[in-house]
Amino acid sequence: MTTWVFDGLGLPAGEQVHLEAGAGDREALPGRFALPGLVDSHCHLTFGAGDHGPVLLGETEARTMLDDLAQTGVGALRDVGGDRSVTLKLAASPEDGRPVVLAAGRFIAPADSYFPGMYEPVPASGLIAAVEAEIDAGATWIKLVGDFPAVGPDGPIRGSAVTPNYELDAVAEMVAAVHARGARVAAHTQTPLVSDLVRVGIDSVEHGDDITAEDLEVLGSRGGAWTPTLSAAMFGAENDTPERSARRQARSEKATAMLRLAHQYGVRILAGSDVVGTVAGEVNQLVRHGLSVTQALEAASTSARDFLGLDSEGDLVTYEVDPREHPEVLATPAAVVLRGHRIR
Repeated sequence: MTTWVFDGLGLPAGEQVHLEAGAGDREALPGRFALPGLVDSHCHLTFGAGDHGPVLLGETEARTMLDDLAQTGVGALRDVGGDRSVTLKLAASPEDGRPVVLAAGRFIAPADSYFPGMYEPVPASGLIAAVEAEIDAGATWIKLVGDFPAVGPDGPIRGSAVTPNYELDAVAEMVAAVHARGARVAAHTQTPLVSDLVRVGIDSVEHGDDITAEDLEVLGSRGGAWTPTLSAAMFGAENDTPERSARRQARSEKATAMLRLAHQYGVRILAGSDVVGTVAGEVNQLVRHGLSVTQALEAASTSARDFLGLDSEGDLVTYEVDPREHPEVLATPAAVVLRGHRIR
């Protein structure tokens, strides 16, 4: 074993620090700037692309993704839905050199209300039993698909209305049951339903395209979080229509206004890659949408660790160039140490 030593500027605070990770003979790490390991707060280890839409991936692909994330300095992640047989297993048995996994297990949605083949439908009458089964199996988070477009055989029907998946009373009862078991609820929502979901006590808003100032005030007052997944929200294709481009621009403007308010109200802003992004890219998007670089780095490290209940002992990621001036270097650290083991 080795004790890895860093002397330089510790981020996000930017103070001169002396840091050590591991145990054994001492060896200096390269780099002049350091973070306590990045956190991907909206990740899907078993969510892949198939010929006709998303497909569930297996354990081999999930482990490969964990290795790739580790190389970019991600020391912990929250998997918010996928193949529970894989993600809950990975959460239960952290491995040296790989990120710690917090897992929500399965997607919670009724029939014909999420991507076909990606989940086992849960009727409203089975909500409590379903979430308790996930918690019994080791889930510390529950992933509620709060709203979704109409779904056909090949997936969401483009242009269809996005509607709530469950009656609000059923969601409120489910949230109370989850909290009684010491777990928390992350809710996928891309409609004004976000206001009702915040009101009944969800802990983390995922996406939240229509989040309002009032929602943020309520969420911040109880220490809740928002993962805007901007890399996914701003993802466009070359063949986008002018209408779709205009909607994306409107989402961008709304996100900029709401992110500034979120920080003002004390909402924990989290960096999440979703399926198409990276943590480094999400930090860059958060900065582009109004956060300071320090605030964006907190969203991807210290603030996320605090909200998710993760310590940083043994995790250390160093950089030759200051990420506050060049956020893109987050993708290529000089050294990565996870739980005392240097893997880059």
